[in-house]
Amino acid sequence: MKIAIPVLENSGENSPISEHFGHAPYFAFIENKDDGSFSTHIIPNPLEDHSPGEIPNYLAGENVNLLIARGIGGRAISFFNQLGIQVIRGANGTVGQILRQLNKKQLQDMDYEVKEKFHRH
Repeated sequence: MKIAIPVLENSGENSPISEHFGHAPYFAFIENKDDGSFSTHIIPNPLEDHSPGEIPNYLAGENVNLLIARGIGGRAISFFNQLGIQVIRGANGTVGQILRQLNKKQLQDMDYEVKEKFHRH
């Protein structure tokens, strides 16, 4: 499984999740290994100034199966659903903390109110 998490900085597993997925300065890409461990690499968000649907299509092109986000709008979720990418909302903490919650099956989708300042499209 390939996971994407929008993050605020390039600090590996210590990178904190971004408030809103689309305007995160970076994306952490995580690959689940057969032994239960994860490999993580972080890249700058190539679409920080984007139009609706661009980021879901970009992540689909990166073969992402799961997006873990803090805040995300309903329209974006619709795009991800159409592309077959699962979305877990309301996550909080660092990449490492989130992955540990996921491994323990403690990470659940929770509605999270997106702050209006992020909705420019």
